[in-house]
This record gives sequence, C-alpha cells and structure tokens, in this order.
Amino acid sequence: MSKRRKSQRAADTTGKREKVRDVFVPRPFEGLTDEPQWIALRELVPAASAPLTLAPALVAEFGEREVVLATVLPMAAPAMTKPDGRVFIGLQRHQQSGDVSRDLAEALLCALRTEPGDPVAVPPLPGPGPRLPDVLVDGPLDVTMHDGFEFWLDPGATDDPTVQASLERANAAIYPTVRLAAARAAYWCQVPEKAHVRWVLPDDEDSALDALARLSVAGTLTLGEGTRFAGMFRAHGRLVPVWDLPEDVPAADWEQPVADFAKRYAEALADPTPLDGAGRRARHGLLGRQLTLR
Repeated sequence: MSKRRKSQRAADTTGKREKVRDVFVPRPFEGLTDEPQWIALRELVPAASAPLTLAPALVAEFGEREVVLATVLPMAAPAMTKPDGRVFIGLQRHQQSGDVSRDLAEALLCALRTEPGDPVAVPPLPGPGPRLPDVLVDGPLDVTMHDGFEFWLDPGATDDPTVQASLERANAAIYPTVRLAAARAAYWCQVPEKAHVRWVLPDDEDSALDALARLSVAGTLTLGEGTRFAGMFRAHGRLVPVWDLPEDVPAADWEQPVADFAKRYAEALADPTPLDGAGRRARHGLLGRQLTLR
C-alpha cells in the first residue's frame, strides 16, 4: 500500500466519530417525587406548564434562571429560550431517545448554554450524561392548565398575523382537559362524542393490576352509573386505567366518583391475600383490555 493510501486510511480512522448508542429506560421518571404527574403531562395533557428549579450546581454556573416545563412547545421543539432569559422545556417532542429523562436534561443544558432569545439546538441522541435528578431540585409539580398555547408567547406577539394564525391552528387541536383534585395525575378529558377519566397510577404494575382485578371481581371497577371501564394502557412503566363517561356531564361532577374509586383502589391495593381463581381470571381479562396510548 502506498504511503498516500496509508495516510488516507489513518485519517479516515481517526476522523470517525464514536457512534452514540441509544438505551431504552422503561421508567425514565423513576425516583422523581411526582413521577405519575410527569407521565400525565407527557402523555395525557395537551396544554399545561409547571415551574422547575435548577440544581444548585447549575445556578452557580448559569445564574438564577426561570425554567418552565411545558407539555409541548411550538413545532414540538425540545426547548426554547426567551430574550428575558426564561427557558422552556417541552415534554412532547418529535425527536427523542429511549431515555426521556436524559433527553429532557440535555435539552435544559443546551438551552442554558444558548444566548437568550436564540434558537436552541438539541441532539436527537444525547448519549450518556446527566438526567433530570442531576439538573433539577426534585419536588411536586405545580401544574397550571391552559386553554390554549398563549403561554408560549411574549406580549404583543399575536399582533403578527402569521403568529396569530399559527396559534389558532395549535389551539384548535386542543381537546378540553381538566385536572381532577380527587386523585393526583387523574385527568378528565372530552373528545368527540365521549368523555374519559384517565389516571396514572403511582404503584408497581403487578400490585396495581392485582388491585384492579379485585375491584373487577367485586363489580366496583366503574365510576358509577353510565360509566364503563374501557381498559388501560402502559406509560413509562406505570398503568393508566381509562373510563368512558357520558359526554354531557361536566368534569366537576366526577370528583366524588373518582375519590370514591381511589379509596376502593387503596383498600384493594392493601389486601395482602393472594388472588383467588376469580381474581386471577379477572386479572387475565384486564391484560386483554389494553388500549393504545393515543
């Protein structure tokens, strides 16, 4: 081989970038105080926000910055910065790896390194690095529900007809959603011709499934007359039961039925006895009633 070919091969070898491998994390929000709420905001809620608190090390490096967690940002961007220094992080985004916690942490770090008001570039596969517990002060999320996406915008932004038209299109896609006080991470929503309650259960999947099976055997799995247990789906390692409801009953009227169900569920969850034959059959039946996420 000629010296020229050898030098070319050496250059090709040294110039290659190490391939970033994706890693799937089934419970990316595990360990966070409000794990079910993080899941609900990512998977169930169209328009909501919550303030986040930077970890002390990041405050020392970047100063006190206002950070807002948003269900979704314009064009499903992972992050954006405002001219006043505020940082927005989007939970629902187009590009993501198998570790949502790592994605969100990297989006936050990229935003903090970006000049306020400039676009934020975030890699689709961030590789190993900090996750949410490393970049935030953990605690319950103080969620604010929104009827539209105006919270994205700076004052006067809707004076631009293009911005106004884009906002109207985004708002038109929102279905009415109400956070219920009866159970944390439980949400009522109304879609065409029906309404639902969906609740991200905080418990281990096997234990939750056993409890739901006990309620099924007892005939207390619904939220009352006119309701139906539609099934459940898995989201980030947690079960999310879904109930079909009459579409003409307002969200507030479901607070007490959900509170009553939460009490029954807690009692069934605390039952230490193994499932009997009827319970095992009910459990198997519930596994066969899994729904698609969206």
